[in-house]
Amino acid sequence: MYKYEHQAQYYETDQMGIIHHSNYIRWFESARIQYMQEIGVDYRDMEKEGIISPVLEVNCVYRSMVHFGDRVEIRVKIEKYNGIRLELSYEIRDRSTQEVRTVGSSSHCFLDRAGRPLALQKAYPAYDAAFRAAAEQE
Repeated sequence: MYKYEHQAQYYETDQMGIIHHSNYIRWFESARIQYMQEIGVDYRDMEKEGIISPVLEVNCVYRSMVHFGDRVEIRVKIEKYNGIRLELSYEIRDRSTQEVRTVGSSSHCFLDRAGRPLALQKAYPAYDAAFRAAAEQE
């Protein structure tokens, strides 16, 4: 499971002084993009090659609050990958106490610029191999 660290920023808080719920989804995305880079799949390179990977679904369950200044670890794990669709899970933990603050998931597909589905194993075998290798390590 890949770990991405984030320090909660003041601008991410709401009037109650806690992190606004929408920011957790942004944190998932930041962690996902960094995770992909770590496994050898740079999203910027994918886009240059004409691959897009839209979010099909996202889920977020809030267990306890994150406040300004808190440091969290966002753990990312590939749950399913079949060359056309990618499903990931996320777990946000307080860095010092390891308390689980939030859990979630997202699912994505791969499309060409025209919006047609792509099978990575056929069209981009190097990306497919990187995702498969990462999924097997989980």
